[in-house]
Amino acid sequence: MRKWRERMNLLIINTLPEAEPAAQQVICALAEKVDEYRVIHTAAMRIAPCVGCNCCWLKTPGVCALKDDYEQILKAYLEYDAAIFISGTSLGFIDHRTKNLIDRSIPLGTMYTHIVNGQMRHVPRYDKVFHFGLIYTGEADREYLELWLKRFALNFNSVSIGAFPVEKIQEVSLCI
Repeated sequence: MRKWRERMNLLIINTLPEAEPAAQQVICALAEKVDEYRVIHTAAMRIAPCVGCNCCWLKTPGVCALKDDYEQILKAYLEYDAAIFISGTSLGFIDHRTKNLIDRSIPLGTMYTHIVNGQMRHVPRYDKVFHFGLIYTGEADREYLELWLKRFALNFNSVSIGAFPVEKIQEVSLCI
């Protein structure tokens, strides 16, 4: 069941090692369900953590001041209907590699805020409604990850596809 358009394209962002069997399993399962997809393997990429400089809001709107490999991911968000992160876990949450990518998503919004359904939210930079999903390996509280992903998506005028343990890959396939 496709929710956002007839011929969907998918951005798969893999933060696990490229040869990791779980990552390969997820990529193969997702590739079978979509018309077009792109996989970005981040393990060997140079992606610095967000430094909170706010240049992407104030000095160079929509463009991160850090010049590294993350720029291609930010551009890819705009080219694809949905992005699914393949992540490891640490202490019951997404690992540092995926959290780093999420933190670097700040340029998708503006510094301005408004009230949406009684809650303060950033005004989106783009008219596009993004779709984000998470497939994770390891131990985590799925309910908490679902809530967290919904809150993340809400901040960017986006939709959460959901958070799924790798063992439930067929569930995410139903959402795309």
